Amino acid sequence: MAQICRWETVHYTRLVIEQGSTTFSLAFHPRLTVVAGVDAGARKGLVAELLGGLASNRSGVNLELVDDRGRKLAVLRPSSGEHRVIDVSIGSDASDEFRSDDGGLDVLNRYGIDIQQARDEIHLERSHLDTETKQDPRIERLAEMDQTTLWSTAARVRITEDEMTAVAEATASSFNSPDVVSRIEDNHQGLEAAVEQHRRLQREASIVCAVSLLAALPVAMVKPVMAVPILVVGMATILLAFIMRGRVESMRRSERTMLAEAGADSYVGYMVGRVNEMMDGSETHRRRSAVAEDHRYAAARWTQLVGDVSVEWALAHHEAIENAAKLRKELESLSRISTTATEVGGEVEALALSVMSHMTKLRSLGSGGESLPLILDDPFGDVDSATKLTMLELLARSSGSPQVIVLTNSEDVASWARLEALTGEVALVEPSVSNHQAATPTAGTGSDHLAV
Repeated sequence: MAQICRWETVHYTRLVIEQGSTTFSLAFHPRLTVVAGVDAGARKGLVAELLGGLASNRSGVNLELVDDRGRKLAVLRPSSGEHRVIDVSIGSDASDEFRSDDGGLDVLNRYGIDIQQARDEIHLERSHLDTETKQDPRIERLAEMDQTTLWSTAARVRITEDEMTAVAEATASSFNSPDVVSRIEDNHQGLEAAVEQHRRLQREASIVCAVSLLAALPVAMVKPVMAVPILVVGMATILLAFIMRGRVESMRRSERTMLAEAGADSYVGYMVGRVNEMMDGSETHRRRSAVAEDHRYAAARWTQLVGDVSVEWALAHHEAIENAAKLRKELESLSRISTTATEVGGEVEALALSVMSHMTKLRSLGSGGESLPLILDDPFGDVDSATKLTMLELLARSSGSPQVIVLTNSEDVASWARLEALTGEVALVEPSVSNHQAATPTAGTGSDHLAV
């Protein structure tokens, strides 16, 4: 039943409460401790002291614990005298490390947790489990399937989908865009017409200029004023040729811009690209068809396997599905090897998932990823014996990271813990009435005693 766990997690080792001349001492196993035979009022008080001892400045509540670095710490809050945190491993004062802003000792603050969060996360009672046992039926259904087949099928759908996108992007060409083709062809035809017009105008302008100059020379000799209009006609023709040349250059720049957008350096390169693409069209079509067929097959296989659950939804809930599947496998294993474990079903699976999900949160609850203990307040008191014992077996397997403390008034739980305590993997604490200081037993050696 033993499993490897993170011994560097934060866990209680002892709680000592001073009330006048009476001292209550309670020792804890680093993995799982069952405190049995305590009614609702006593459980409420123990929870308050366990959480308050970590956060409050209440005098008379002393704690011994191991921190995330494996240091043995004693949180001392004597009724009279200074409150301190002692590093028992080396015998030094570590109080400053746990000082809060108001100067008090607050172990929870060291891990970025306040007392309200501790009550919500570290302490878990039956009513909280009831509100957390509801599970999305899609997660439950997918968790029942073979996980290797499920995720390999999902991966195949995603891979073929990505391949379709990649093929579409690789083969998509600006040459084939009707809008781009139309713009380039219209501009090129206009450019060719403008070039031809510019050439004609240039030739005509040269003739007009020559004629104007030849005509203006004799006129200027006879009557200079009459030569001016003739020269103006020649200059206007030259100016018109320059304007036409500017228009041609503008259209050439526009064509270069459009060709660059289409991925071509020149109009000739653009035409070569279009010809090559038309020649490669059949191969491109075959490739697209093959990839599309693979994707259709993968999608049909997924639908056949899981029904109406989309691949995107399953991948988004991958962790929850895998956790549920692992838990189901664990419960099935328990049902095979244990004579008391119940069959895997809706109630036991939902209850187990709620507890295990909470334990998962606590494994990294601290601001630095530290694991904090879980205090279960009579969590299985109203369920049937078979389910209760299955949950206890599951706790025994999973505890250690985090440490689990079960407070209960159930004889079924106490009977189970008495047997398990013989293995040393579980500690049982049962109360007995005493006028003297309570015993401080070693966890895991049998039935311990807590004076009440």
